[in-house]
Amino acid sequence: MSEIPNSFTLDGQLVPFEPGQTILQAALAAGHYIPHLCSSPELKPHGSCKLCTVVVNGRHGSACTAHAMPGQDVQSDTPDLNGKRRLQVQMLFVEGNHFCPGCEKSGNCKLQAVAYDLEMLNPHFPHFFPQRPVDASHPDILLDRNRCIMCEQCVEASRDIDGKEVFGLAGRGLASHLVVNSPSGLLGDSALEAGDKAANICPVGAIVHKRVGYAKPIGARDYDTLGIRAQARAAAEGEGP
Repeated sequence: MSEIPNSFTLDGQLVPFEPGQTILQAALAAGHYIPHLCSSPELKPHGSCKLCTVVVNGRHGSACTAHAMPGQDVQSDTPDLNGKRRLQVQMLFVEGNHFCPGCEKSGNCKLQAVAYDLEMLNPHFPHFFPQRPVDASHPDILLDRNRCIMCEQCVEASRDIDGKEVFGLAGRGLASHLVVNSPSGLLGDSALEAGDKAANICPVGAIVHKRVGYAKPIGARDYDTLGIRAQARAAAEGEGP
């Protein structure tokens, strides 16, 4: 049992938590980074990407959904877990068209930042080169399904924050794809507005705003100036971007 009530150990370090917090929430609040993609502090945790998988008292579980409990022994930064995370990120890169030098989101992309943090040096697997439709029908927003990682953040944000249910996921496995709730299935015929949370929460380059591309040059963007692990530490100390 830990010496401080409402605390657990993460990779040997004591982490305090508030009742009701998940392991991931408590870790980030204390400045300890656990790799993750689908989790957002504004959304309800659902554990879809499994990148934040940790070992809790000898058993594997998602840090974003597992509640913090006193005395837990949590392991995250281990060669085995990071190796599995690296393979998972490599698969995400080849399942979609994630070519960072040609993507407007480069430098602000969470997938790219996680790949750097995990020291992913190559895609390892053959690229699938999917041919998913690109939807430019909306006056302000571009939807490129080839960059979608099925994190469901836009789905949750549209439903739970915007109250519009513009996005959804359909299909299973490799046939999974993002769909738009409109009579034509096109984004331009949906209720999405440029100021909606769903239009601004995508962690990759699947949903981007038109007419603002490269306004901030690559090399001077959030993850270019401070890595994702360092950002988590700075945010906990009140110094985040």
